[in-house]
Amino acid sequence: MDCIFCKVAKGEVQATVVQQNDRYLAFRDINPQAPQHLLVIPKTHMATVNDATDAGHLGGLLLFARDVARAQGVGDRGYRLVINTNGEGGQTVFHLHVHVLGGRAMQWPPG
Repeated sequence: MDCIFCKVAKGEVQATVVQQNDRYLAFRDINPQAPQHLLVIPKTHMATVNDATDAGHLGGLLLFARDVARAQGVGDRGYRLVINTNGEGGQTVFHLHVHVLGGRAMQWPPG
């Protein structure tokens, strides 16, 4: 498999990792859209949220994203979690990931 996020999770591709545990990894986005823009991924490959079968795993991913937001100092001020799914949903890397965006006021609608 030639998945860039799988390679990040394995340490084969460099990333600025900010937090990790045995199941999830958080690192800085290389094209940030907010002062704090992190990507949170499961360490095991799953292409999209459509492929999820384990609610506990998805819930764990969201709780980990929340913990990352808190650790990065945006938990109390506010932040946005975004999961893009498939092409029309804006997904460009087909490994499930959560964008954690914070450090500025978010606008609505987002796009």
